[in-house]
Amino acid sequence: MYVIILIVILWYSGLFFQTFFLHRYAAHQTFTMSKLGEKVCFFLTWLTQGSNYLSAYGYGVMHRMHHAYADTEKDPHSPKYDSNLFSMMWRTKNMYQDINTKRISIEEKFTKNVPQWERFDAFASSRFSRLTWALIYTLFFVFFATAWWQWLFLPVTFLMAPIHGVIINWFAHIYGYVNFKVSDTSKNLLPFDFLMMGEGYHNNHHAHGGRANFGVKWHEVDITYCIMVVLDKVKLIKLK
Repeated sequence: MYVIILIVILWYSGLFFQTFFLHRYAAHQTFTMSKLGEKVCFFLTWLTQGSNYLSAYGYGVMHRMHHAYADTEKDPHSPKYDSNLFSMMWRTKNMYQDINTKRISIEEKFTKNVPQWERFDAFASSRFSRLTWALIYTLFFVFFATAWWQWLFLPVTFLMAPIHGVIINWFAHIYGYVNFKVSDTSKNLLPFDFLMMGEGYHNNHHAHGGRANFGVKWHEVDITYCIMVVLDKVKLIKLK
């Protein structure tokens, strides 16, 4: 039971900071917050993603490139130009690392105002940090796993952020329904996105990239946006 609770907590907490901080703030800047709030989000992203930590800079720049080049050869991740999801994610990983370590030259329009905390990113992305989190997850399973099948979830704790990425960047470009005619293959995965906290309304998002609320129809409740409204009301962020 404790293992399942851990998986649920890691799934939704890591996903929230991916969609709230990395996606809607770093990449699209659909809201503003203080520099202190930004630093807190860096830390909480590391705390919730653990061994899967993604840099706001690397993610933000790569995601802007995805929107600019969606489903073309320049897209960092597209089912249209990769034979399977593993090759797509490998290419995504390489592109992310090239951007994050600044091994490649990037146009200013993709990097402008994307938050970066280089010293913290260096620590949070380090092998030491990732292996320490992996050890913590493993020890949790040692103490709390009560059946053999629960150990099947251990690799999920190591790879949760890439799994989130696969669901959107692969499956949400193949399966689902469309509200808007766009120039790419983006689709909405679920009528009510309980699984991805609003990220699954991918077609809506590609049609209106700067919109904070990814839901459009009455049943498309964007859970992350609902939380953002509360944060705006208590003045922790300011929605644009």
